[in-house]
Parts: sequence; structure tokens; C-alpha cells
Amino acid sequence: AAAGSLVLYAGVVAFLLMRARRLRVNFVTVYGKTLRQLALPIVTIAFILAIAQLMNYSGMTSSLALAFAKTGFIFPFVAAFLGWLGVFLTGSDTSSNTLFGALQAQTAQQLGNVSPILTAGTNSSGGVMGKMISPQNLSVGAAGVNKVGAEGEIFARVIRYSIILTALVGVVAMIEAYVLPFIIPSP
Repeated sequence: AAAGSLVLYAGVVAFLLMRARRLRVNFVTVYGKTLRQLALPIVTIAFILAIAQLMNYSGMTSSLALAFAKTGFIFPFVAAFLGWLGVFLTGSDTSSNTLFGALQAQTAQQLGNVSPILTAGTNSSGGVMGKMISPQNLSVGAAGVNKVGAEGEIFARVIRYSIILTALVGVVAMIEAYVLPFIIPSP
């Protein structure tokens, strides 16, 4: 079952439990409010998926993979920063993986001596380090600690850590690619 299905099932179970306790809960109203709250994120995700499909089917991903293959030996390091950039732009590791996962795998295949599994995983790991500088996440974090409007200050304080940690992910990917390739699962 997909994660979304499990969330739906949990909602139905919660509704039934609330009904059993005689709490006045209208299933349609609750899901209607939830759908309205999620309208913008749903549209955003749909557009990101559409862009990813457009990139894949138009050959943009393959063209970019050829360009990134020119980085050669250092690509596993670059892969971390590509994931980092994707999360900075989209605010989501999942969205970054959707946009750049195929690109990472195709670039690794072009290189021939780097695992596509490693580069796709490095995209995700590097992306996590971009989460702390993503404007969407900065605004949520600032609101959570009652610092609305201080996003720029927070960004300035965390950017160096984000870059250092992403570089560390890149170094680990380089070690896995060229020193310890046997630890990477085979497809």
C-alpha cells in the first residue's frame, strides 16, 4: 500500500473511533477542510511531477546527464550539491528526487564507473542538507519559534553549515564510489 493510502485508512479508523465515543464529527466536512488546506501543496506537487515528466520525455534529462557527465571523476561529489539545490528550490527532498533522480542515474550510466544507486541516493542525502536553507522551511521554522520576519537572519546563520554538510555528503559519496564500491547494493 502507498503511504497516501495508509493515511486515508488511518483517517477512516480515527473517524470510526470518534463516532464510537459519540463525538460529533462529520467525515465529509473534515476531509473537505483538509482538501482545502492541501489545495496549494497538491497543485505544487502536480506541477513538479509534470515538469519532471516533461524533462524525461523531452530528452532534457538525457541532455543534462551528458553535460553533468563532463564533471567526470568528481560527479558523486557534485551529485550531493545537485540534490541540495533541488531541495533549496522546491522545499522538498521528494520533489528534488523526482526532478533530479533520473538525471543522477543517467549521468552515472554515462560515466560507467559510478553506481546509479549511489548517485540517486546522494541526491537525496545532499537534498536533506538543503532543507535548512529552503525558503519554505525557513518560514515554517521561524513561525514555529515565533521569529516571523527573521528568515534572512536564520538563513545567514545556517548557510555555511548547509554547505559544509553537503560537501561532507559529497566526500562520503566519493569514498563510496571509488574506495568502497562493494558497499553499494547492486540493482
